[in-house]
Amino acid sequence: MKNKKYIFITIEGGEGCGKTTQSKLLKKYLEDKGFKVILTREPGGSTVAEQVRTILLNPSFKVVPLCELMLYEASRAQHLEEIIKPNLKNGCVVICDRFTDSTLAYQGYARKLDKNIINKLNDIASCGIKPDITFYLDVKPEEGIKRAKSVYKGKLTGGDRIEKESINFHNKVREGFLKLAKKYPARIKKIETKNGIEETQRNIIEVMNKFLLRKGFIKKS
Repeated sequence: MKNKKYIFITIEGGEGCGKTTQSKLLKKYLEDKGFKVILTREPGGSTVAEQVRTILLNPSFKVVPLCELMLYEASRAQHLEEIIKPNLKNGCVVICDRFTDSTLAYQGYARKLDKNIINKLNDIASCGIKPDITFYLDVKPEEGIKRAKSVYKGKLTGGDRIEKESINFHNKVREGFLKLAKKYPARIKKIETKNGIEETQRNIIEVMNKFLLRKGFIKKS
């Protein structure tokens, strides 16, 4: 994909950080500016990958960490070939709700699987395609889980397999994301979410516009 004209954006963060909401808002904002935008997600995005998602998030299943990792990577490989690569090739902006950083944060930092192996598998499954810009939506796990559970009307039994992990697990996930943001500051932009949806959106748009201007996708008004 030489001389690329596409933009690959990923939205990352812990449970309840608002990724889905902010992904939709960013899609609309970019479409209003004239971009053709595809919104997708991981795990999932394609028919086969969505089937893998149902296994990964089913709270009735006990999935060992290595199997979990392999399922995420298998889902990603299918997703890349069916959805992400074709749309990038056609010059679209692709916004993906979770990508390889989530695998490092959840399976690497929280599950404690070998990060070098994860990096290699990420590269293989993603065909070496990396995001142009990543928005990491930061939220304290206690608050994030509270938000996530509100979807299930506060029922403690609600939530998918990952949401039902311990607070200690989710703290490790957050630590992982923060370390990744510190390691890759040019790509990963940390966005605070504590001040609500509108303020979070404004902060994302501000960073997005700077990126578009810097890369020549828009001109300074």
